[in-house]
Amino acid sequence: MSDIFAPVGGWRVRIKDLSGGAEDGISEEIGGFPTLMQANEFCRRYVRDSIEICRASGLSGTAVIEAWFAFGEDAEVLDAGEGGWKSGPNIALFADQPADRHDRNWRALDPRDDAEPEDDA
Repeated sequence: MSDIFAPVGGWRVRIKDLSGGAEDGISEEIGGFPTLMQANEFCRRYVRDSIEICRASGLSGTAVIEAWFAFGEDAEVLDAGEGGWKSGPNIALFADQPADRHDRNWRALDPRDDAEPEDDA
């Protein structure tokens, strides 16, 4: 798979609601990623942020994973096959090692015009 040519309209990322609140588990799809690398990094940061939102003080890594599967959101690049980032192999590491602001900043990679910048306060 080449990262040089994106599909027409750019790579698309699907956000999946793990809580079951969205139809078919899909809460939204975001298009317009110019490279697979950017789409993959967006997914990685989006999932890191979702896991951190589910992290409560004192929770073990296992408890963080349980909370994420109950309330979090997953992300995947559509039609990327083996070249697309997958959350599965990363979840335990993410749950055990809290992320910093950079690792959570998916907004910096969001191709939508209405993406709000992260507050520096």
